[in-house]
Amino acid sequence: MQCLLQRVSAARVTIAGRVVGAIERGLLVLLCAEHGDTETEADKLLAKLLKLRIFADAAGKMNLSVQDVSGGLLIVSQFTLAADTSGGNRPSFTAAAPPEIARPLYDHFVAHARLRHLTVATGAFGADMQVALVNDGPVTIPLRIQAPG
Repeated sequence: MQCLLQRVSAARVTIAGRVVGAIERGLLVLLCAEHGDTETEADKLLAKLLKLRIFADAAGKMNLSVQDVSGGLLIVSQFTLAADTSGGNRPSFTAAAPPEIARPLYDHFVAHARLRHLTVATGAFGADMQVALVNDGPVTIPLRIQAPG
């Protein structure tokens, strides 16, 4: 399972002209389930991103986590993170888990994020979404937890 984290001062997801999820300071989490991923990988990825120290402390050093700063999480499904561009100019997405596997993993990730973190907003799985953000820093970090085997 992988995600792309963007430290933001604000982010929102709009579907058909309606804002469905928004946060102020926090992390935009673009989330992708891949073949072989299970709830174990989802849980490990969530634990890692909640503790990742990428927010500035009083001295200006990246030393605080999203939990330390009471930041929000905006979690958006993003199967295109599994893109393979090695075979030409059209990306292949065969590494992405099919929707019948990916959706339950996304739902699990969101549910557990809500149990462990105060402010969690989402997009809508499989929807055509417009994501707007103000990247703070800019700080953008890829994270991946690979399934065994």
